[in-house]
Formats: sequence, structure tokens, C-alpha cells
Amino acid sequence: QVQLVESGGGLVQPGGSLRLSCAASGSIFAFGVMAWYRQAPGKERELVASITNAFTTYYADSVKGRFTISRESGKNTVYLQMNSLKPEDTAVYYCYGRRLSDYYWGQGTQVTVSS
Repeated sequence: QVQLVESGGGLVQPGGSLRLSCAASGSIFAFGVMAWYRQAPGKERELVASITNAFTTYYADSVKGRFTISRESGKNTVYLQMNSLKPEDTAVYYCYGRRLSDYYWGQGTQVTVSS
């Protein structure tokens, strides 16, 4: 059974940084795409950033220049470096992995940006 486990969330002041990590277990195949989504209270889940196994990246406009997604070659591990955090970045962040038609979600990790 494939499981994605996130870590690294927490409380940070505006302008601060956090690094999220996600590691998958139970899969012997590398995901073609790994990504981070987030969901704020009362809002729909949105794509924050994604990265393919060829290291092609995508960022939502709201995080460009502040967040960096990365992954380890050949491994189902993905990171999200978040800098210059803003209160509007507060949300539950979810890790996502997809291979062909199969996709998986992590349980989510809370990120709160507040003074």
C-alpha cells in the first residue's frame, strides 16, 4: 500500500521560512509527477507547485519567486522550500504523487503564518 507522509509544517511569522518534506513508502516505481497542494479554510484545494521526474517545475502565480519545489532523483521524495511567507499562505499543505493513472495524497500538514 502506497503512503505519502508529510512533515515540516508549523507556525511561522510573516516573512519567515519553512521547508516541507514528503516521502512515499510502499511504491517501487517512481512517480511521474509529485506536487504540493494547499487548502485554506473555506476555500478549494489548489495546486501550489509540481515537479516531474524530468525535473520540470510549475508554480502557482501566488508563490512564484518565494517557493521552490525539488525532488530526489529516482526517489519518491519531494520538498517545498517556502520563503517570505505571508498570512495568506496559511493552509493545510498536501503532498501528491501520480504514476500513470494512479495517484495518492498525503494526510496534510498545517502551515500557519501569523505574528
